[in-house]
Amino acid sequence: QLQLVESGGGLVQPGGSLRLSCAASGFTLDYYTIGWFRQAPGKEREGVLCFSSSDGSTKYADSVKGRFTISRDNAKNTVYLQMNSLKPEDTAVYYCARDCTPERLSEVRYIEVWGLGTLVTVSS
Repeated sequence: QLQLVESGGGLVQPGGSLRLSCAASGFTLDYYTIGWFRQAPGKEREGVLCFSSSDGSTKYADSVKGRFTISRDNAKNTVYLQMNSLKPEDTAVYYCARDCTPERLSEVRYIEVWGLGTLVTVSS
């Protein structure tokens, strides 16, 4: 069974940091593009970043560039999203997904596996 399971969400103050995890099972993360998406209340789901294992490159949305970083642990088949300098507008449910499109971060038509999401709330 193909699965992605996110964890690490929670409440953080503006300016704070949080690290999300996305553990894969049923497939090897290293063979696919892996993305993070988010959906804020009342808004459409948007792509945050897309990591390409083939060349090790990552495309970031302008709204998170310089603040968010993706990393991976192949031994654990897990990717991480390090989020720094968090802002209230970063509040959303964050999803990891397999088969993102680097050139179009919010493209969801080709996503084959979604996680269930983890809630991040940035508030004082």
